[in-house]
Amino acid sequence: MYRLLSKIGKLLFHRMGVMLTMIIAQITLYVMLLLWLQDSEYYGWYWGIALTLSVVSVLWIVGSTSNPGYKIGWVIIVLALIPFGSLAYLLLGGNHLSAFNQRRLRTMERRMRQQLGDECCKSGALATLAGEDAGRMAAYLERTVHCPVYGNTVTKYYPLGDVCYDDILEALRGARRYIFIEYFIIEEGKLWNSVLEILKEKAAAGVEVRVIYDDIGSIFTLPANYPARLEKLGIHCRVFNRLVPVVSLRQNNRDHRKYMIIDGQVAFTGGINMADEYINVKPRFGHWKDTAIRLEGDAVWSMTVSFLSMWDFTRSEEERFTPYCPPPSPMGDQGYVQPYHDCPWDNEPVGLTVYLNLINRATRYVYMTTPYLVIDYSLTMALTAAAKSGVDVRIITPHIPDKTTVFEVTRACYPELLAAGVRIFEYTPGFIHGKNFVADDRYATVGTVNLDYRSMFLHFENGVLLYGTPTVDHILRDFLDTQSKSTEVTLEDCRKVRLPRRLLRDVLRLFAPLL
Repeated sequence: MYRLLSKIGKLLFHRMGVMLTMIIAQITLYVMLLLWLQDSEYYGWYWGIALTLSVVSVLWIVGSTSNPGYKIGWVIIVLALIPFGSLAYLLLGGNHLSAFNQRRLRTMERRMRQQLGDECCKSGALATLAGEDAGRMAAYLERTVHCPVYGNTVTKYYPLGDVCYDDILEALRGARRYIFIEYFIIEEGKLWNSVLEILKEKAAAGVEVRVIYDDIGSIFTLPANYPARLEKLGIHCRVFNRLVPVVSLRQNNRDHRKYMIIDGQVAFTGGINMADEYINVKPRFGHWKDTAIRLEGDAVWSMTVSFLSMWDFTRSEEERFTPYCPPPSPMGDQGYVQPYHDCPWDNEPVGLTVYLNLINRATRYVYMTTPYLVIDYSLTMALTAAAKSGVDVRIITPHIPDKTTVFEVTRACYPELLAAGVRIFEYTPGFIHGKNFVADDRYATVGTVNLDYRSMFLHFENGVLLYGTPTVDHILRDFLDTQSKSTEVTLEDCRKVRLPRRLLRDVLRLFAPLL
């Protein structure tokens, strides 16, 4: 009891607790106003306005360009919760942008086009060298989000965060000009403290060090004044989308990207955050299986521009990117690499489209790992169609979940996929957090994009698409090794689930776009 009260007390006086208290107070005030109106002569007018707003909201949702599953979830909420539903959608639904954020978004797009637009001309050559499918996938990213495809880049795949740890520290120690870091979660512990010690040394030696982290992602792991602490150490710091004590639409959009960039020549990305569970120092949910990839060579410049664009976005300023551009790399032929990023405000679902391209163009197999299998109609149809056409489709999800509700939705998606011939495995030792696809021994992607609505439609994300690199085979072998440690789920297993739980999963799946 004492521990419980202690935890409650800490939460109440934590910044998140204070914010939640103020938000609850706003909601309570709205409810009290509604109760007061019920006994007043104005209630009929109020109800008429609320009903009209609900109808308008539904029409707006149906006519929007949002994902169909996302639309259905919100339509149900708006109609089922009159008069609260329309207000909830206004504050929390969709990706409506203020004029200020529209200007910032246009600036980001312009800066990316200025820096990388001239390099977005290689997909035709890639088609000649690696096939038409590769050329079309590369062309999509070049034309829509100004992400060039590169040669002269060496890649190294890490099947575990534990394995990546030493290489991260070694790369940081070799920094001479600058270090750029961007993560969803930063938490003090062995991993981050080891990194921070090197950052302090490098900053003192004149190396430019910048750090971006997401406020919601790190709200329980870092104090509110952490940027000031880093600034005192000579480390420049920005916080993405500060949490404010107001029920607000903009809190939907988070920076889920993971970048560690050294001198524009070496970069790391993948599923790993800067916290100890990602390197299995702090046990959580069994064994934590995560993945990362290291790039060295020309492709790192694309990731550097992506980071600098986000840095300017967080402070509404512009700076020259040219001083950070490294010389061309002499790495030689290692296949082709295409870093990409996804912005939730441009109505272009980049992460989803990359995944759909890999599934739809696979002729022999497509294997994937994901912590969450909360998929929309388009992904469901692509996976089932591929399996029915004879493509070997396999998915590995966690056996020990980090979020119980999302895990139930994940399992709710199993029966339809299994019935179509998709094979599903659960990683028996614990939680799998890697977001990998590999197809036909030719293509693969490693990045931050989960198979859920938030990653594909609401978060800033990034990844790396690989064409014929040696790491494609490494990713395949890691998948097969992980599969050997996993338990296969069958359609019969799903049919054994009791009816009340199946009904619960169906209800949760209906609201999956909102989770």
